[in-house]
Amino acid sequence: MELNKLLEIKKRFLIPCVFHFYKKPPVISKGKGVYLYSVKGKKYLDAYSGVGVVNCGHCNPSIVKATKKQMENLQHTTTIYITEPMLRLAQKLAEFVPGSLKRSFFCTSGSEANEGALLLAKLHTGRNDFISMSQSLHGRTYLTSSATGLNFWRADPKPAKNIHFVPSPTCEQCPINLKYPTCKIKCVNEVEKIIKKNPRNIAAFITESIHGNGGIQVPPKEYFSKLQKILTKHGVLLIVDEAQTGFCRTGKKFGYQHFGIKPDILTVCKALGNGLPISAFITTDNIANSYQKPGASTFGGNLVCAESALATLEFIKNNKLEQNAKKLGSQLKIKLHKLKNKHPLISSIRGIGLMWGIEFKRKNKQPASEELDRILEDLKDHGVLAGKTGPNRNVLTLMPPLIITEKEIKLLVKKIERSIKKENERYNI
Repeated sequence: MELNKLLEIKKRFLIPCVFHFYKKPPVISKGKGVYLYSVKGKKYLDAYSGVGVVNCGHCNPSIVKATKKQMENLQHTTTIYITEPMLRLAQKLAEFVPGSLKRSFFCTSGSEANEGALLLAKLHTGRNDFISMSQSLHGRTYLTSSATGLNFWRADPKPAKNIHFVPSPTCEQCPINLKYPTCKIKCVNEVEKIIKKNPRNIAAFITESIHGNGGIQVPPKEYFSKLQKILTKHGVLLIVDEAQTGFCRTGKKFGYQHFGIKPDILTVCKALGNGLPISAFITTDNIANSYQKPGASTFGGNLVCAESALATLEFIKNNKLEQNAKKLGSQLKIKLHKLKNKHPLISSIRGIGLMWGIEFKRKNKQPASEELDRILEDLKDHGVLAGKTGPNRNVLTLMPPLIITEKEIKLLVKKIERSIKKENERYNI
């Protein structure tokens, strides 16, 4: 079907909030490894992985094989019956996740996992309020969208009133106008101020280890260590949302490991199923015991999704994706910083592992959002699909599958530079 006809169907039958990138979007019909293909057969290097989902690559043969085998045998029961795949996955996750996080509740999306984590925190603490960050994104449900700090992603003009926001530790654009490291991480003091204003009422602090949609913002290590001390002092739980940073994306199993902290509740989704809808919130024995009333999830722990997740964890281990993300991430970092030194349109390079953001600003320091749109369009026309994040939507975001090769990293950076040069010509830079 022609693009114009598809866009007309989209316009008539989808809710308008469902938007897409590009003026002339490709119609994707096939994927293999780090590549996607349009219905017309055009090949694209996927530098976004479906927003950090297909860490093991598109249509990974070993994952597809395990998924197909289970689908042919039994597609669905529910959690009211005992099934092996869900229980084996819970056991494998307990082995995969560091520390004492051993108890899982399976869901279908990151929003649902975060919603469940917030509920669990309330049940365990007996408190009602939460703290979140100003540049966060935690989901699409009522409570998780209320806990989302980014205005771009908050559709409800009247969010829940039990969410309190603190400034995100975005050192390049410090929210309290200080300089790192002489600031001594004073922004974390805002957390304790809110807790003291609401004594015995804050159940948990929910945070991404690295802001994804906030523009790939990597906090200073000291922030999280100071934060956890404050939370522990006041009996506030720490929920870490690893939607985009989980399963070796950052060169470690989970992003929070870079900061020396220990979550009380961990939420995972996206890359866990390598494309199939599965998520979970994971916690300790003690906290898990606070959730005793009967609970179920119709599709949580679905047999097919669980087998896909088991095969994903096995592939990650056997193919050393943690090491690959670290090694190739270091190479990508060097190449991106070389780009920055050559092109004034790039104001900043941020990231870790295979999760990077390239921020664009004009000479007057204003966000170059329109320029990035043209760069993305040009990249697409020349066979690269990438992301766009940040409060001002001016951060080119790279999260390729973790199976990407050195040769493909070089090709990716070459194509990015070509598109930047084309944009530079508009201003005779």
